[in-house]
Amino acid sequence: MNRIAIVCGSFHQLEIEKMLEYAKDSATKTGLEIAEVVWVAGSMEIPLALDRLLVNDDIDGAVCLSIIEKGETEHGAAMGNAVIKTILELQLVHNKPIGLGIIGPGAEPHHIEVRLEPHARAAVSAIASFL
Repeated sequence: MNRIAIVCGSFHQLEIEKMLEYAKDSATKTGLEIAEVVWVAGSMEIPLALDRLLVNDDIDGAVCLSIIEKGETEHGAAMGNAVIKTILELQLVHNKPIGLGIIGPGAEPHHIEVRLEPHARAAVSAIASFL
């Protein structure tokens, strides 16, 4: 059985807890074992946590779950682009799939609830196809 890790940004903890439950359900249905769940402060901390997890031989892939809201400035977009680019690079460095379950950047409050389940399940499905 393939073992995966899930990294969760806690800035929107209640919403991410829902996403985590959907991700766990999808992992079970696709035959993936969740070896570890790690909570970090927010999206910006996800790449470092992924890097530290994916170096382990017993972790075959990972999922990240977070929300990057639209703010009054371009900070969220710039940060989100950097985070996503780094996550893509980590896949190549470690040669392990990472499911991107990040809502945003640019998510507005009315975008979030309807995307929790589909983003979480899609992130797991994306890596299941590689494992």
